[in-house]
Amino acid sequence: MTHHTPLIATIVAGLVVAFLMGALAQRLRVSPLAGYLLAGVLVGPFTPGYVVDARLAGELAELGVILLMFGVGLHFSLRDLMAVKNIAVPGAVVQIGVATLLGLGLSQMLGWSIPGGIVFGLALSVASTVVLLRALESRNLIETERGRIAVGWLIVEDLAMVLALVMLPALAGRGGDVGLALGLTALKVAGFIAFMLIVGRRVIPWVLHWVAHTGSRELFRLAVLAIALGVAFGAAALFDVSFALGAFFAGMILGETRLSKRAAEETLPLRDAFAVLFFVSVGMLFNPAVVTEQPWALLATVLIIVIGKSVAAYAIVRAFGHKDGTAFTVSASLAQIGEFSFILAGLGVTLGVLPAEGRDLILAGAIISILLHPFIFGAVENRRAERKRLEQAAADAIVAAAAAEPEEECPDCHVVLIGYGRVGHLLGEGLAKAGQRFVVIEDQKDIVEAARGLASEVIVGNAADAAVLKRAGLANASRLLLAIPEGFEAGQIAEKARAINPALVIIARAHSDEEVDYLGRHGAHHVVMGEREIAARMLGLATA
Repeated sequence: MTHHTPLIATIVAGLVVAFLMGALAQRLRVSPLAGYLLAGVLVGPFTPGYVVDARLAGELAELGVILLMFGVGLHFSLRDLMAVKNIAVPGAVVQIGVATLLGLGLSQMLGWSIPGGIVFGLALSVASTVVLLRALESRNLIETERGRIAVGWLIVEDLAMVLALVMLPALAGRGGDVGLALGLTALKVAGFIAFMLIVGRRVIPWVLHWVAHTGSRELFRLAVLAIALGVAFGAAALFDVSFALGAFFAGMILGETRLSKRAAEETLPLRDAFAVLFFVSVGMLFNPAVVTEQPWALLATVLIIVIGKSVAAYAIVRAFGHKDGTAFTVSASLAQIGEFSFILAGLGVTLGVLPAEGRDLILAGAIISILLHPFIFGAVENRRAERKRLEQAAADAIVAAAAAEPEEECPDCHVVLIGYGRVGHLLGEGLAKAGQRFVVIEDQKDIVEAARGLASEVIVGNAADAAVLKRAGLANASRLLLAIPEGFEAGQIAEKARAINPALVIIARAHSDEEVDYLGRHGAHHVVMGEREIAARMLGLATA
């Protein structure tokens, strides 16, 4: 007995082939995203073998877009963006402009229209959230300065693309007044945003908290999905704005509530599943013939993504006074394109602005850049590690000289605090309340101002440099507080500090047992690990 079930067949074929290709990509140590795109190519109409229903795949992709944008909004943090706004905002805007101009130039050589070239350039300018976060997480760089800059940069790019998705239909209007169309679109978007900020900000958190208090995990999960899909559909039906913008605002409002982390965790499996179907449906649109029919155009597209964007990002980061290593990491992080590029390219083709060959070049460029990205990012980080080893050899000589120099004893025995992030700020407030004199060492110019009102002195520099430690009067300090999140980097600082002042009491923080052991071996007297402290406190309360 046979069943005509195209919907089930599309979902099953998409997920099974995506799993196989994703597993292969993981085995080859490249992003599974590339595997999902290749899976779409295999089940698409341009390759032999089984072909899934393209119409159904497209509708499933729309669900994927809604949930992807909901996830972006859910993780959108205005606080994180403001911490690096001085470089992320102008940097992302300039880099988008450079990439758009490069894409426009290539499109003119290919004989496309100027609007099509602008859409093409915009699609090449924005990096993939999925690829970037996975690259940073794999090397524990999310909480570092360069990681925060890269994430903030990406947030600005995402916001710019949300704006582009909203404005593109109006700009592509045919036979009417473009100015009037843009004005109407702006009014509709403004109306939707006002509605969400006035009504949605009150109703959505209230509904979610009410559901949470019912104690039903299943109902909570359903409520989050209903809010994401309902707001996206309502935005399109009532305000004539895109599903993407509606889902983004729904996620952003949920992200401001105390239940945002739980909402993200509860919906993650379904979001991942539909995101996979989205990438599969995008791969189905790719015509592999572009590789042989337009090899030079494809090469130029890849060079814009991998080289053009990266050079622009590197120059911008260096121009803002950041170190060479930070500039290389940020530029390598952005040397790829992903989900927003696909959404923008698909909309451009649907509206008749971007030619189909432009979409093929974007998809091919995305697949190639995603395949190359782990190797590019790894090479940059390995280069950085080698350079740090060479710098450490020079710093060790300075440490030996500093330790040999006699220092006058400090009468008030001050404390040296390294790192003034979230933990460092709390420590600084506590030391100030206790009347303890302390000196702060911080290498991020964006956050040193917060320490100036409390600390006796603020030194802007890298604490791994022995000369910086000496400027902080470490030889005469009583305690060293290592508040930076990178445990292994803190261990190197502790070792240098111990050489300068053998009597110094060193207190550090760690995120794992390996970091605790490492810090202990390198001179830390006390190492505080969050999980252990929570367990000890809970055990104390339970046995009291």
